[in-house]
Amino acid sequence: MEKIFALNEAELEETFSRSSGPGGQNVNKVATRVTLRHLPTNVTVSVQDSRSQFMNRQLARERLLLALQNRHQEAKDAEKHRRAKLRRQQARRPTGLKERILESKHRRSKVKRDRKWSSD
Repeated sequence: MEKIFALNEAELEETFSRSSGPGGQNVNKVATRVTLRHLPTNVTVSVQDSRSQFMNRQLARERLLLALQNRHQEAKDAEKHRRAKLRRQQARRPTGLKERILESKHRRSKVKRDRKWSSD
């Protein structure tokens, strides 16, 4: 994935509706809420902050751009995490560590063996 700096208008679907909340006649009559959907990724942003449809359109584009950039960054971080995890899983244990683990297992085994009741 590449970093997104601008939105392609052909990839956007923009719908308008009446917003909720206070505003009186303006809210009841004017479709100022903007819902913007990026078609390739299906990321949706809805804005009704301003009483002006023009301002809400600008805010929606800014927020959609931020959402797409965050999504890109999360995907990049997830891939980096996956590669690091795979590298850790495939790393071999050093010989000294293997010996210490084996020795601790032998000690634990001896402790359990010594608990056993014998009738001698």
